[in-house]
Amino acid sequence: MTQGFKHLLARAEQLILQIEQVLPQPLAQPDWSASHAFRYRKRSAGRSSLEPVRHIGAMQLCDLREIDAQIEKIQRNTLQFVRGQLANNVLLTGARGTGKSSLIRACLNEYAAQGLRLIEVEKADLTDLPDIVDLVSDRPEKFIVYCDDLSFEDGEPGYKALKSILDGSVAATTPNVLIYATSNRRHLLPEYMKENLSCTHTDDGEVHPGEGLEEKISLSERFGLWVSFYPFAQDEYLSIVAQWLSSFGVNASAIETARPQALIWALERGSRSGRVAYQFARDYAGQHAIGA
Repeated sequence: MTQGFKHLLARAEQLILQIEQVLPQPLAQPDWSASHAFRYRKRSAGRSSLEPVRHIGAMQLCDLREIDAQIEKIQRNTLQFVRGQLANNVLLTGARGTGKSSLIRACLNEYAAQGLRLIEVEKADLTDLPDIVDLVSDRPEKFIVYCDDLSFEDGEPGYKALKSILDGSVAATTPNVLIYATSNRRHLLPEYMKENLSCTHTDDGEVHPGEGLEEKISLSERFGLWVSFYPFAQDEYLSIVAQWLSSFGVNASAIETARPQALIWALERGSRSGRVAYQFARDYAGQHAIGA
């Protein structure tokens, strides 16, 4: 073998190595013992991975207040899933800060010991859902694929990918995978007044949506379970504040004293949500501890 040929062969091997580095790589199995929750991350050069979440929020079902009906539905569906029974994909919609994401985290903490796992996927990466489903299909655990604050604009690729994986694709999801998504939009897409003009009316008074509205409804209706969340009334908001203050070690007398400040805090933020209640409780409990 001549020196020139050896040099050419070495250059060819280097070129092949460089090409392999930029080609998309198959999704590798993570260390499943590292955590109960994982994030799907897509890196440069087509590489993607499931990264363990090292510090999972310590939210418990007992921490959640004023959403008992919603807790009952989600907990029941999740328990059916964990026990290997039939269960539905879930769409949680409604007002911001009312506990949609917290409820999912609390269910994970409740049933992690029974094999429940969570994989968080960003909207932009939903096109890779089939790869994720294939990766976990043979695992013994039960996986919730979680999409937070999900909404689409017209034409986004993730919309069709999610629609296919929920229902209608030749390749169905496996029995150990469910999709839980939260959104402020009930139908996940923006809705415009002009679209109502396409509705038709029959002689007996029935209303039939036009094609544009039908397309928008077609994704959300693929979720078998819809759970709606609503803004809190003042008493409900104060109940949530009291619960969080109590969990932070504030005594009953100080909790009662905090009520007017909690209302002002909500007024300044224009919302009486659970998130605002939690933020106030952290601030007040911190001040109370310093002044004690």
